[in-house]
Amino acid sequence: MNQKESNSKNRFAITLGFLRGILFILLSFPISLQGQIKEMHPSKQKISIVFNRAKPSGTIQVLNGSLTKIKIIKGRGKVKGDYFEFTSSDNARILLEIDNAQNHVGPESTIISVKTNKYPFSFFLRDVSIDFPIYIPDYSVVVLKDSDNRSYNKVQLDVLARKLQTKLQKIESEPEESFALANKRTLNQTCPTWLGLSRDIRIFEIRESTPKLPLMAGNVITPKFSAKLHNLEKTDEHGVSYSYIVGRGVGSEINISRRLEEGVLPIFHSTLIDDDIEYYSTYFVSLEKSPLTELKGTNYLVADKYSLGCMFTKEQEKSLKPKLKEAFDTSEETILYFRSVITNKGTAPRYAWFKTIAPEKGQYTFEPNTGLSTYPTGRVFCISKLNGNSLPNEEVAILLQPGEKVIVDFYLPHTPISKDRALALSTQSFDKKFIECKTFWQTKLKKAAQIRVPEKRIEEMIQAGLLQLDLITYGNEPNGTLVPAIGVYTAIGTESSPIIQFYNSMGWQDIAKRSLTFFLDKQHEDGFMQNFGGYMVETGAVLWSMGEYFRYTDDKEWIKQIEPKVLKSCDYLLQWRNKNKVDSLRGKGYGMIDGKVADPRDNYHQFMLNGYAYIGLSRVAEMLSTIDPDQSNRIRKEAEAWKKDIRESFFSAMALSPVVPLGDGTWSPTAPPWPEASGGLRLLLANREKIYSHGTFTAQDALLGPLYLTFCEVLDVNEPASKMMLNYHGELFYQNNAAFSQPYYSRHNWVQAKLGLVKPFLKTYYNTFSALADPETYSFWEHYFYASPHKTHENAWFLMQTRWMLYMENGQTLKLLSTIPRKWMEDGKTIELNNVQSYFGSLNVKVNSEIKKGYIEASIQCNSDRKPNKVTIRIPHPNGKKAVKVTGGEYDSDTETVTVKSFNGSANVRVEY
Repeated sequence: MNQKESNSKNRFAITLGFLRGILFILLSFPISLQGQIKEMHPSKQKISIVFNRAKPSGTIQVLNGSLTKIKIIKGRGKVKGDYFEFTSSDNARILLEIDNAQNHVGPESTIISVKTNKYPFSFFLRDVSIDFPIYIPDYSVVVLKDSDNRSYNKVQLDVLARKLQTKLQKIESEPEESFALANKRTLNQTCPTWLGLSRDIRIFEIRESTPKLPLMAGNVITPKFSAKLHNLEKTDEHGVSYSYIVGRGVGSEINISRRLEEGVLPIFHSTLIDDDIEYYSTYFVSLEKSPLTELKGTNYLVADKYSLGCMFTKEQEKSLKPKLKEAFDTSEETILYFRSVITNKGTAPRYAWFKTIAPEKGQYTFEPNTGLSTYPTGRVFCISKLNGNSLPNEEVAILLQPGEKVIVDFYLPHTPISKDRALALSTQSFDKKFIECKTFWQTKLKKAAQIRVPEKRIEEMIQAGLLQLDLITYGNEPNGTLVPAIGVYTAIGTESSPIIQFYNSMGWQDIAKRSLTFFLDKQHEDGFMQNFGGYMVETGAVLWSMGEYFRYTDDKEWIKQIEPKVLKSCDYLLQWRNKNKVDSLRGKGYGMIDGKVADPRDNYHQFMLNGYAYIGLSRVAEMLSTIDPDQSNRIRKEAEAWKKDIRESFFSAMALSPVVPLGDGTWSPTAPPWPEASGGLRLLLANREKIYSHGTFTAQDALLGPLYLTFCEVLDVNEPASKMMLNYHGELFYQNNAAFSQPYYSRHNWVQAKLGLVKPFLKTYYNTFSALADPETYSFWEHYFYASPHKTHENAWFLMQTRWMLYMENGQTLKLLSTIPRKWMEDGKTIELNNVQSYFGSLNVKVNSEIKKGYIEASIQCNSDRKPNKVTIRIPHPNGKKAVKVTGGEYDSDTETVTVKSFNGSANVRVEY
């Protein structure tokens, strides 16, 4: 054999071996995998739909494919084109033949819509399988492979036999959630601490090196005007931050703990243990000269300008200019007072180290004889002391005997001051200023309602949270308009709403009203309200918050004063709505306004946007009912017509949105965040687009989606669509029943509270705040990924969740303790609400647990002329026992709830075991 023949035979042998190998691999594929590969390519597909209800009829619509045949397999009826109609009942079955089916993973897959008059639905053709058929018990329908001959009842039995559970069902079967359980699994985030004075935009942000947030430069203090960095003339055009060190520096261990004064006041303490040396540091803000009693504050327009995202009309810009000069022409600075008590806790002499503050950039000088740190301009940015005298050097090492202590102080003006003023400031007593500051914040708390619960962390978070909201509610005192700012951002009609409503709940009605006035003062000439980042949702949300204020206060005089502006906003919304009364939008946003509701640029007929518009108009009609009946009736009719149009588009969109599987083997209908969203849920990426935003795929569906229709009263909380949304939201959008990214935007917490779903509510409650709030100072981040500190929108929704847990209105019924943890009723524990405010007026409740003596008792007082017709109070036994005797009301053992009918303003309830 010559070389040429040999090479030819070798090539043939190699080719034959290769082909045999390919054939072997193909034959070795599991049958199911071969089927999947086949279905990845366009082909004819056959499926069956079985209806277990009377005489179904409708049409079949196919997206990304074509319907070639409908055939009645079981039952009597007729077919014409894409229409089918049954004249018989029970297990009516049709066969669908789909050509050019697209069953691939990714966008533009085939969606089949079954458009019946009752219970229309859609599904991805690729989702139909034998193992997990599309079984929708709420609609009495199943979708099966053509080869699957099971009846509806057989599918139902097969699914039930698996004994599977949805995520919500699993939560119901587990022990009640607690902070201790949640804290084991959730993030543990350190948040920068903000210190300042109410109403004043001069804020100090403090970042200490902690195990969760180590800083290379040591500890950092950044003076800010609200959110914006301090721009120091001739020193640093980009703002300034100051660093300082207590201890030896950043090492392998950072043993530091942090705490607010009394656990709640905006006075910050930290304790650093550096081997034998303890550094106990205290920070607070007070005034340079004057006693901390009456505050001037900052004009609301100036505060607005210095917060992120603000928007001004030309007229507002013009009125702002003279206010700016006045705001920054101050002879009284705010001062950050700092003290560290340094103690040798060991048994031998030890050195301690301290480095006073210095700007991270720029030149300066330090004067040992005065302790002054000065910029080249001659202005002083710090006064430093050691045991009351001038600090001898910027950096000091101090030898301490066992048990000996020294004190280092620095005083940091928000804006550098003259040397004369600095020398005068150096004579201020730290202790006197500390007591003054503590009294200032304590006095604020005493003017608020008092809430006592048997979980110290929660009780502290209520008080600390109220003061943290107040800290950055800016404006002039005593009567000026206030900006209910939300962290680094200016006020937003949606995000400021829980802040204002918690002020109402705690009895700070004047602060709530002045905060609402901000939106009226900044109202556009045409009635539009828009203050932040191009958001289009604020007008309706503000009107809703005004309605909530009215429910708390019955303040008819104020409503009379603001009626013209309120009506102007209503008419703006109605004109906007009228522009969208276009026949081509029937079922796709007819009569619904369009625009973006948050950062994503989704300018559609969003359900959240329209939900807020509806509830805003509804509340206006309520406010004007006795003040201006004619306008009230006009607005009410318009609101109800709007509600009808929203519902029509919602249910049309729900019919076209593919169903999704739940954990128990059933499937649930879904709804997109806006009616024109082809392909349904954004999360499923049915279209060729990108949706990942703000750290999650779930933002548009979960945080800005259709559940707002239930929250905004377009859908009733008890109707099937609301409960379906709650179910599939729980499966797709939540981790431990807490939403991703910016979790307090999700409204499932409110729905759960309304429905009395105790375990799911507590799962959401604890897993959200334990991951988002600083565990030591209780300040909230906006997101899980260290973005936007001191976010009072998140803080306020936590506070409102706590309020719902303790008391919640439902029509003319006051619901008490409907979702409290069972542990709160252990022996010897007490819950007490003193002068909290509700729609029914002032409320006092006290519950004492005497389980060892065999009873729990409660007293309820609500004596206003708006008192509820009925009161329910849930009194759960800590071990789940049912009562054997109840006095003071009717007992429901399933819900552990006592109902006081025909409530006369006072009730005493006793539950015995």
